[in-house]
Amino acid sequence: MKKRMTPVAKKLRREPTEAEKRLWSRLRASQLGVQFTRQFAIERHVLDFACRSLKLAVELDCGQHADSPADDLRTEIIELHGYRVIRFWNNEVLQNTDGVLTVLMQELDLGRNRV
Repeated sequence: MKKRMTPVAKKLRREPTEAEKRLWSRLRASQLGVQFTRQFAIERHVLDFACRSLKLAVELDCGQHADSPADDLRTEIIELHGYRVIRFWNNEVLQNTDGVLTVLMQELDLGRNRV
């Protein structure tokens, strides 16, 4: 049974940030050897990207997320669902996409070794 997207996830999918567009262009269609999903809901939280098979959540953050207690709680909840959470700043994705992908591929290798 396919899970329906929440209204919030639908809105976020329709209005991606420039960083989300850039990273999605490199994640879509299993370009890294695994399938990613955009705007994946876990409880009331919507992940920017998720590799469901390896339980990896990828979050892109802007300045408003710096040292945010709400993000700490969000990460805890996502981790309770078995996901590892990695975060990148939007400017990292925009200015160093290849570097972000290198880190992401290392995380995917870790996930493959755990499965």
